[in-house]
Amino acid sequence: MSSPYNKSSLVVAAVAELDAGRTPERELLRDAVRELLAELARRAPGRSVEVRVPPYGAVQCGSGPRHTRGTPANVVEVDPVTWILLATGRLGWADAVEAGRVRASGNRADISPYIPLE
Repeated sequence: MSSPYNKSSLVVAAVAELDAGRTPERELLRDAVRELLAELARRAPGRSVEVRVPPYGAVQCGSGPRHTRGTPANVVEVDPVTWILLATGRLGWADAVEAGRVRASGNRADISPYIPLE
């Protein structure tokens, strides 16, 4: 069964731009990032890890201790293009971390069990 984002015209269009070697327009990039973040939060309910994709959005996800205020103990931060590549399986978690494209802190910050979102 295909996941909801596979049918999303926003994500499909953003991926097509990336696959063609182009950066998607700002609005398309923003909307695709937000859609994929929402899908992550839906598939990995909880509030243990904060996933940030500045400047477009952030979600809390993953089971475990809940974060309520201040700087979260478990944070993942990526740029918008990297997030789309990770979420759609075009870039692996370990490769992205090794290349410095993912900044992850905290003992629960490894979100690789949840991605790609397929």
